[in-house]
Amino acid sequence: MEMNFLEELLQEVEQKEFERDEAYFDLLLLQIKQINNQISYNFSQAEKECSMINNFVLQKNAQLQEKVRWLELKLEGFIRERGVKSIPLTNGTLKMHKKPDRVEVEDLELFLKKARKELVTVIPEQLKPNLTAVKNFIKTRPTPPGIKIIEGQVEFSYSLNKEEENAREETETGTGIKQAS
Repeated sequence: MEMNFLEELLQEVEQKEFERDEAYFDLLLLQIKQINNQISYNFSQAEKECSMINNFVLQKNAQLQEKVRWLELKLEGFIRERGVKSIPLTNGTLKMHKKPDRVEVEDLELFLKKARKELVTVIPEQLKPNLTAVKNFIKTRPTPPGIKIIEGQVEFSYSLNKEEENAREETETGTGIKQAS
């Protein structure tokens, strides 16, 4: 009987030890869950902070871009006032140049009805205008029906000089304003 009692005590102790071990390992799982939640929270907070910073930077850069646009208008006014095509300056060059005329097909059906063979490009199962050929054609002949000529605009641009160790390099940075003259 004493053996039985000792066995029962030993079994009871083992059971309590087993339950204690389970509780300990369950607490480890809980701790992992809490750590993973903290990691998720950290990423979420970082995302919110990044979003706030990005919005702030976008707002600041929009203001700076408006300032650049205003300065470009002043530069364009200066070169137009001078009436020259180019003004070299210490920090860059101001330029006025006319963009080439463009050709646009307003009425494709009308154009294709009367177009000469050299004014179209034949792609199997497809017929479309050859705008380069049309542009060259209208330099010496009347504009074919269905064609609209879009006159090239005078455009202002500038380049900034970029200084490197021993060499100076020009970098095109702005083609700010497009206006008809």
